[in-house]
Amino acid sequence: MNLDIQIKTLPNAPGVYQFYDKDEVILYVGKAKNLKKRVASYFNKTHENGKTRVLVKKIVSIKHIVVDTEADALLLENNLIKKYQPRYNIMLKDDKTYPWICIKKERFPRIFLTRRVLKDGSDYFGPYTHVRTARALLDLIKELYKIRTCSFDLSPKNISEGKYKVCLDYHIGNCKGGCEGLQTEANYANDIKEIRNIIKGNFKESLEALHVLMMNYAANMEFEEAQSIKEKVELLANYQSKSTVVHPSIHNVDVFTVISDESYGYINFFKISNGAIIQSHTTEIKKKLDETDKQLLELVIVELRQRFHLNTREIYVPFHVDLGADIKVTVPKLGDKKRIIELSERNAKYFRQEKFKQLKIVDPERHVKRIMSQMRSDLRLSSEPRHIECFDNSNIQGTHPVAACVVFKDGKPSKKEYRHYNIKTVEGPDDYASMEEVVFRRYKRLLAEDQPLPQLIVIDGGKGQLSSAVKSLDLLGIRNKIAIIGIAKRLEEIYYPEDPIPLYLDKKSESLKIIQFLRNEAHRFGITFHRNKRSKTAISNELESIPGIGEQTVVSLLRYFKSAKRVEAASFDAVKMVIGNSRATKVKNYFKTKNK
Repeated sequence: MNLDIQIKTLPNAPGVYQFYDKDEVILYVGKAKNLKKRVASYFNKTHENGKTRVLVKKIVSIKHIVVDTEADALLLENNLIKKYQPRYNIMLKDDKTYPWICIKKERFPRIFLTRRVLKDGSDYFGPYTHVRTARALLDLIKELYKIRTCSFDLSPKNISEGKYKVCLDYHIGNCKGGCEGLQTEANYANDIKEIRNIIKGNFKESLEALHVLMMNYAANMEFEEAQSIKEKVELLANYQSKSTVVHPSIHNVDVFTVISDESYGYINFFKISNGAIIQSHTTEIKKKLDETDKQLLELVIVELRQRFHLNTREIYVPFHVDLGADIKVTVPKLGDKKRIIELSERNAKYFRQEKFKQLKIVDPERHVKRIMSQMRSDLRLSSEPRHIECFDNSNIQGTHPVAACVVFKDGKPSKKEYRHYNIKTVEGPDDYASMEEVVFRRYKRLLAEDQPLPQLIVIDGGKGQLSSAVKSLDLLGIRNKIAIIGIAKRLEEIYYPEDPIPLYLDKKSESLKIIQFLRNEAHRFGITFHRNKRSKTAISNELESIPGIGEQTVVSLLRYFKSAKRVEAASFDAVKMVIGNSRATKVKNYFKTKNK
């Protein structure tokens, strides 16, 4: 695939990009807030650094992984560089670079920062890309809860024997004295439960306590302490409480997800080791016999496990698949595992979107066929709507009723075939009767001239306008030859003749976007015609109202002076030069009388 096309179709989202050479060896891994802008910057300017120029010359292909935030991109970049050690990357340090918050597995658990994640049964949250954020979180927890800081073994035996005495923290109100049995284990455990929620970003249960604490400080005139709590909360609002890219509770697992359309399936694969994504791959597979997502996923999982020599015993998937007894299949419903599934699906969707954009450039016919096939399926049509026509009425404030017909061929506007209509047989603002007239005139003419009929008619309006259009098709005897639908503006409802229940398409679907484009084009085209007609009427009415001035004289004046206002401002000699002495006298006398 051409590099320019790969760059143009990158998403405007945070993520990690990887550059490869002609031998498919990874050259460089980098992170970006905006993948498209960052990758494009390598190719649209001259680099002062010699190594960068050499790197750019060697790049043959680009791969990327989309993530939720810049922090996730940083962590993922770290993992990939350590795994692949690309030639043009500075080697990053190990996991000690990033701090974690640990809730120690012990009676009366301690909570502290660490840069070492041990398999000791303790809970680790993070990693945090900024130690300041982690420290602010710990400070807030200490303000809200009285957590011990000592490292004593607070076993029931040691406490009952009075082995320990309360320290200064107890006397200044920072600890409740669990070491002397002054706080129960159940009471302490309840605090730890609430602290876990705060670390995970679930502040709801603790907001009341936080508010009370801040108000108590303020009531006691301790404004500095109240301000300190407020600042910590504002800082915490900017941090991502936990990463979907790295989490120590997920270890040695493969993740597979699939999305599909009429012709192709797109399967994304994540390899997770030690709580981190270390590999990502998305593949496209062409459907042969309209296979289900389940069939596609089962087929590709087997293929990818062989290709990448995967020997993991557990996989995460969005729905159950049958892979034999040797592999544990997990279908996550919530929490960290569910977020990993959602991230994998996002990568598959981005891959699909890029393929569509590339197809539009490289193979436009296949791109059109895909869209037409999707519209046929979404709108329940008997054939692909290669030729679509859309009608809209315009009668602003009940004046000058007009209508517009726009034509789309292969999903694109065919502007030379657009048509305007003046409403002839309807008195006053009557949308239904106007629609019936225009549809009848349009297709009566196409039939008379033996022109091809569209596969789909779209009516801008609800059930009333649609029923009026159907009447005209019945009169012409072509009701069964053309599919017809109406689109209501308020909720983008798709109506079918004689069906009271509307169809609601996915708001992001290409089929709905094309229908909306059609409707908007018809509205724009009709409104423009309506405005021009009102404007011309307003201009010509004043000149035509002059006694003794005919239509041809008005045309001559407007052609030369462009407007009635300029005719009024012009000198007698200038007007005389255009329409002669006699008529010029009538025109100037009219405006002179008008302004008295």
